[in-house]
Amino acid sequence: MNDNAVALSQETTMAEVTSPDSPPFSPSIEVAQLKSLEISQKLIEQIPSQFVQRHRVLPLQSDKGCLWVASSRELEPRITDDLSLMTGCEIRVTLAPERELTERIAEIYQITVEQLFENWDEGDDATQNTGNLHDIEVMANEPTVVNLVNVIISTAIRERASDIHMVPFEDKLELRYRVDGLLQEMPPPPRNLQAAIISRIKIMADMNIAERFLPQDGNFQIQHRGTRVDLRVGTMPTVHGESVVMRLLEKNQKVPTASELGLDEERVIELNRLVNKPHGLFLTTGPTGSGKTTTLYSILNGVYTPEKKILTIEDPVEYQLPGVAQIPVRPSRGFTFATGLRAILRQDPDTVMVGEIRDSETAEIAIRAALTGHQVFSTLHTNDASGAVTRLVDMGVEPFLISSSLEGVLAQRLLRRLCEKCREVDSEAREHLLSLGLIDAPESKETFHRGAGCDECRNLGYKGRVGIFELLSIDAPLRELIVQRGTSGQIKAHAAKHMRSMRQDAILKAVAGMTSLREVIRVASTVEES
Repeated sequence: MNDNAVALSQETTMAEVTSPDSPPFSPSIEVAQLKSLEISQKLIEQIPSQFVQRHRVLPLQSDKGCLWVASSRELEPRITDDLSLMTGCEIRVTLAPERELTERIAEIYQITVEQLFENWDEGDDATQNTGNLHDIEVMANEPTVVNLVNVIISTAIRERASDIHMVPFEDKLELRYRVDGLLQEMPPPPRNLQAAIISRIKIMADMNIAERFLPQDGNFQIQHRGTRVDLRVGTMPTVHGESVVMRLLEKNQKVPTASELGLDEERVIELNRLVNKPHGLFLTTGPTGSGKTTTLYSILNGVYTPEKKILTIEDPVEYQLPGVAQIPVRPSRGFTFATGLRAILRQDPDTVMVGEIRDSETAEIAIRAALTGHQVFSTLHTNDASGAVTRLVDMGVEPFLISSSLEGVLAQRLLRRLCEKCREVDSEAREHLLSLGLIDAPESKETFHRGAGCDECRNLGYKGRVGIFELLSIDAPLRELIVQRGTSGQIKAHAAKHMRSMRQDAILKAVAGMTSLREVIRVASTVEES
C-alpha cells in the first residue's frame, strides 16, 4: 500500500487517520459509516458519475488544495492523476468497506442497473465465462463481479422490489424485479458474466457452487441504509444454466394495522370480534404473494398482551414481532410445520400462528389445538373464503371438526395503488365497467381514475399496494351446512347475504380513487361472483 492510502476500522474517524499536514476534518465524521457522511453537491458535480462508477471512488471532502476520496482498494497512479486533473487538487485516499462504498456511490450518483451495464466493458478478458470451476470461483470474488451483484441488489431495494429474478437464455441473462406484484424487466447483465454472477450469489447464500444440476436453497443478510434485509435464494437448473430467484425481506419494516392494509371500519370491528375469541381457528387465504402472512402479523400485533404467550412457526420468519416467540421450520433437519406444531403445544401457549397449513397432518393438529382451548391462526391457498372449508375437507379433516373449530376466514388479494403524483380522471371508465359486467354502472356519476405515469412511479402509474378482502364469519347455519358437507358454492351463497365479496371491495376502492378499474379487472375479474 502506498503512503496516501489509510486502512480504516469501523471505529476509525477521519480526524484519527489524517496526518498533521492533512486537511482538518470533523471528528464526528466516520469514514466506515459512509451512509452518514454529508457530501457537498458541488464536489459531486466535479467528478463525472461514469468515472466514479467505473473506478469505484467517492469524493468525500476537499480543503486547502487536497481532495479526500474513498476507495475499497489502493488506486492506480493513473486514476489519482485523472482525479487531480479534474479537480485541481492533490488526491488523498481513504480505504472503506466495499459493499458500503458501492451502496453509497449508487445512492449519491443515482447509479441504476441500466447505467451500470451501459458502461460495462464486455471485452474484458478477465470476466469471460469458463467451464473451469476454480476459475469461476475466482471470478465470483473479483471486485467487478462483487460490485455488480451489490448494485443489482441495492437497486432492487431502492425500487421497492419484493423479488429479483435472473433467468438465463441462449443469448442473454434476463434480469427482472417484482415491484408491486408485477415483474419489471431490467437491462440484462453481460452474458459473459453469467457463471460468475450466479456463483457470487451462491457464495453469499452459503450454497454449493459446484452443484449446478440440482435445485438449491440458501439465504443471507445485508445492511442497506441502516436497515437489515434478509434475502432468500433459490436456484433451479435450466437448459441454459441456473435460474436464480431472490426474495427480499426488510426486517425493520413496521407491521401495518388492519386499516392500513385496506380493511374498512365495519370489517375491522368484525375482524377484531373473531380474532379476540379465547379459542378457535382463524384462517387467511389467497394465492402466493397476496399478503396473507402480513395480515396474520397485523392480527398478532393486535391481540398481543403481556398476559398471553404467543408462539409462531414460520417458513421463514418475515417480520420480528415484540413479545412473540417466533420459530423457523427446518425441513432439511426434519423440523416441519407438523413436528413443530406438536412441540409448540407442549410449551403452554395461549395463541399459536402456523405459517401455512400444507398437509393433512398439520391441518389435523391445528384444528385439534383450536378445539382444546388454543387460539390458532394460519393460512391456506384458496381462491376465496368459502373455499377454505372444502380445502380442509379435501385434506381429510372431518367436517364436524371444522364446524366446531373454525371461527372465520379472511380471503384477500393485492391491488396496485394509483400514484398520487400522476393520478388523473379515467376517460375510458365506461368500457371498463362494461367489461366487469356492471350493466347499470355506466349511468352512475362516480368518477374513476387512472395513473398517467411519472418519474415518481417510474412511468407505471402505480406506487404501492392495497388489499381487497372478503371476511367470512362462521355462524350457526354455516356450521350446520359444513357438517352436511355443503359445497363451496352453497357456503358462498349463504355468506353472500351478509358478506362483501372481494370483487365488490375492489370496485369500492376504485370508486374511492385508490386504484384503477383496469387494475380491478386484472386482479378481481377472476374472483367468482355468486
